[in-house]
Amino acid sequence: MDVPQESVDPRDELIRRQAERIQQLEEELRRLKELLERKASAKAAKTPNFSLDRNPLGKKTKDKTKKSKSKKKRGRKPKQAKLQRSTEQHEIYPSGADPKACILRRTQFAWRIVDGKAIYVAYHIYDLPDAKELPLPAGLRNSRSEFGIEIILILAFLYYWIGVSLHNACQIMNFFTGLSLAKSQAESLLKQLARDWDQQYDTIAELIALQMIVYIDETGWKVGKKSCYTWVFSTTMHVLYRCGVSRKKDEANAVLGDNFGGIGVTDDYAAYKSMFSQHQLCWAHLIRKAIKLALQHPDQPEYASFLDQLCAIYNDAKELSAQRDEGAIEATIEKLQDRIKELCTRHEETIVKAKDAEPGTTATAKDVETFILLQRELINNLDCLFVFVEHPEVEPTNNRSERNVRREAEIRKGARTSKTASGAKRRGTIITVLASLHTRIANFTLSNLLLEITSWFEKGCSIFEQELKNIRPNPPTQESAIC
Repeated sequence: MDVPQESVDPRDELIRRQAERIQQLEEELRRLKELLERKASAKAAKTPNFSLDRNPLGKKTKDKTKKSKSKKKRGRKPKQAKLQRSTEQHEIYPSGADPKACILRRTQFAWRIVDGKAIYVAYHIYDLPDAKELPLPAGLRNSRSEFGIEIILILAFLYYWIGVSLHNACQIMNFFTGLSLAKSQAESLLKQLARDWDQQYDTIAELIALQMIVYIDETGWKVGKKSCYTWVFSTTMHVLYRCGVSRKKDEANAVLGDNFGGIGVTDDYAAYKSMFSQHQLCWAHLIRKAIKLALQHPDQPEYASFLDQLCAIYNDAKELSAQRDEGAIEATIEKLQDRIKELCTRHEETIVKAKDAEPGTTATAKDVETFILLQRELINNLDCLFVFVEHPEVEPTNNRSERNVRREAEIRKGARTSKTASGAKRRGTIITVLASLHTRIANFTLSNLLLEITSWFEKGCSIFEQELKNIRPNPPTQESAIC
């Protein structure tokens, strides 16, 4: 029996429509899943590969398994490139050989300074076919030299003599000559020069030990962070430096020997005691101490009077040295010594240390101590005060060595000291030869220095070796380095 339409419950109708809608949605969901599966199979994603080409921060890193690209090495430039770069070419023939009979043996390239400018020169070296030793271009150290000796001497003068840094020395070279040198190249050239001059250093040391008068002084130095000293030994024609060593007496004995028979002129440093046959104490040191006391205490007439009398004795001694009477020399010296004894009336007084002085008199006690010590120094060294009167060739002051050591002291104050012991030794070698040549060359210029060095090559020995040979006609035979 059919149910009338009017009798259907509205809720049943709603349920029926919702069931149809759910069925439609389920059918649509099934189709979408099938579509996604087809798409996924057609464009399947690759499996992620977490390689080590990225660090945790996401930045790329080099794959160590791959060979890194090798940097282009400089190496030596080919001969043709050097020829193209050279601005001058010279042919070198052996002395006395017929150029027509010679053949080209090799080509050497080197930087030279000509008329103040750096040029690159190609030397075509010719020699006879059976020759074993090829001629060497003038101004080059050896057959491997790429820089002329004048370039090395300029560097040595700037770095050791003037005291500029090696970096600044290279800049100065580049500014004035146009030659660009790396700091490492400059250092290598100075090492070569020091090796060449080692023999000259030993020769100068031997010459100084043979002199009758030697002036010695020392000043502080640094090797790295270590506090050391530089010793300076001077004569009228020689100067020798020992850099970066101790202040012990052994350093002086290493140059002069244990039995030096000459006269030494020094300050009152204890290491010089009993080192010489006769010892002249430097008057400049003594007078400076007296001047300091007089200037610091103008209200103390005792200090001013002491200074005036001390200077009067010194001036009289100089006059007596210039006009000395051979027969009365001993009596003259005794009179001068007696005047020193009469002047030093307080040398036996007990010294009151500044720390033990009464409050408010500390500064005065220190000055009195200095005054008494100065008088004791004079009395205790009476035999060392007037050696210059007996020997007029002896200078009464140590200014000769003080001048030579002053440059080193100024360089030290500018923190241009040695970094290593080998650097200190190299400095001593080079500055010794330069300073000893400075005493012999009236106008110490590069051109005059080059003339002297060049003559060493021509003669086969240096001026120092020739001087030693004249003193010792038969010196020990050994190979000489004369650059």
